[in-house]
Amino acid sequence: MGSRVSAFKRFLHFFLKNPLTLFGIVLVFLFLVIALAAPVLAPYPDQGRGESLMTARLQAPSAEHLLGTDALGRDILSRILFGSRVSLKAALTVILIVIAVGTPLGIIAGYVGGVVDDVIMRISDLFLAFPSLLLAVAIVAALGPNLTNAMIALSVPWWPWYTRITRSQTLSLKERQFVDAARSVGVPAPKIMFRHILPNCITPVIVQATLDMGYIILALAGLSFLGLGSQPPTADWGVMISEGRSFILTHWWISTFPGVAILFSVLGFNLVGDGIAEVMNPKRRR
Repeated sequence: MGSRVSAFKRFLHFFLKNPLTLFGIVLVFLFLVIALAAPVLAPYPDQGRGESLMTARLQAPSAEHLLGTDALGRDILSRILFGSRVSLKAALTVILIVIAVGTPLGIIAGYVGGVVDDVIMRISDLFLAFPSLLLAVAIVAALGPNLTNAMIALSVPWWPWYTRITRSQTLSLKERQFVDAARSVGVPAPKIMFRHILPNCITPVIVQATLDMGYIILALAGLSFLGLGSQPPTADWGVMISEGRSFILTHWWISTFPGVAILFSVLGFNLVGDGIAEVMNPKRRR
């Protein structure tokens, strides 16, 4: 128990001494707090949910509307706060789907090998052969434009990365002594894969998932901007940027502030992911 505590203290020491990582932690923490408490923090919750007020349309940032209003008179700040909930929920859903699909397939491919490995990896290569965003656009266009289909569309080209990560880890782990010992006493293969190998593969998966959170938020916003993700009047950052593009020269705040929200959320997750990768790599720690 004492060794685990000291290892955790060393982890925190290396993780928190990097100012960029600390800045990323602050950004991610603020993002989570805003997403969870959006109805409380939003000055106009009804407008954040989509209610319009035409008498207040296209107002510049002021004391009454800190970030201004859009073409339907909705408070931009409230819309951004509620949009964080949509982005967080969608990104977490996509991450959980790709981990649930890609990680077991990678472990099975690496441990079983042979024809099973060839089939799984060739299917992975097939999905990786297409640009991920282009494939997602094609899938959403076929299924219909909404947030659920956008999440499905992003999950399809994303899971092979986790399959490759866990397969490479499994190929090295299955030759270790603890796996040989488990195999020699008759432990079934499924138990070896998911009881002994999986816990040792989880670290690179966590690092990749943290980095991917930012990219998925950006990709979802891109699909929404194209009209293939969340649909109005849902508060979505991509939708807000799309709605403000016609007013970008005269009413810049409509698109600018949602873009800034995307910038800082993606930056936060990338910095945290880099920090975790640095902590987990002994050479980079030194």
